[in-house]
Amino acid sequence: MSDQIKRSVTIAGHRTSISLEPPFWDALKELACRRKLSVNELVRKIDATRTEGANLSSAVRVFILHEVQKRAEAATTPCAEGAKE
Repeated sequence: MSDQIKRSVTIAGHRTSISLEPPFWDALKELACRRKLSVNELVRKIDATRTEGANLSSAVRVFILHEVQKRAEAATTPCAEGAKE
């Protein structure tokens, strides 16, 4: 049994729904907040970059994964040469 939450979003004037697990909704809200966007606006941006025919919920999950990976990479990248802490 899945613990997914289904929510509606509007993309190009059309209502659609996406289903995500609660941790993905939390991450999506945080990413939208960091960008000073609404969740709906961020989902529209994700939709605009996804592969034709790709599932929107999956595209959102992949987007979140990439953002988390970028953050993790940035956190483990050594300081620039000569930089002082």
